[in-house]
Amino acid sequence: MERIGYVILYVGDLGRSVEFYRDVVGLAYKFTDAGYAEFDAGGVRFALYERRRAEWLTGGGVMPGAGGEVVVMVDDVDAYAERLEADGVRVLSGPADRPWGHRTVHVADPDGFVVEFAQEIPRNRQRR
Repeated sequence: MERIGYVILYVGDLGRSVEFYRDVVGLAYKFTDAGYAEFDAGGVRFALYERRRAEWLTGGGVMPGAGGEVVVMVDDVDAYAERLEADGVRVLSGPADRPWGHRTVHVADPDGFVVEFAQEIPRNRQRR
C-alpha cells in the first residue's frame, strides 16, 4: 500500500523557514541536520531542505515557491487569523467559509509557498 511518508519544501533560508513553521504555523520542531529540518506533523513527516543543496538530489536547480500549498488543520481559524495578524504575518485571504466544508485563512511562508489554516465546517456543496 502506497502512502505519503514525507512532504519536503526546498527553501532559501533554512533558519528563517524553521522559525516560520515552528513559531507562526505552530508545528513541533524535531531537529536540523545538514541543511534539513524536520517537524512533527501528526503522521506525515514535514521537512524543509535548503534549496542550494537540492541540486545534487534533483539533478538541477529548483524554483522558489513554484506552486503548492501546505494545509494546516486548526480548531478555530478566526483565532489563528487574529494571532497571525498580531504577529505581523500578512494575510493573503480570509478568513472565509468555503463551500467544500472549510473556513480558511491563507498566508505565504518566507519562500512564497501558500500556507492555508483550515477549520472544518458544514459543507455547502455536495460531492458529485
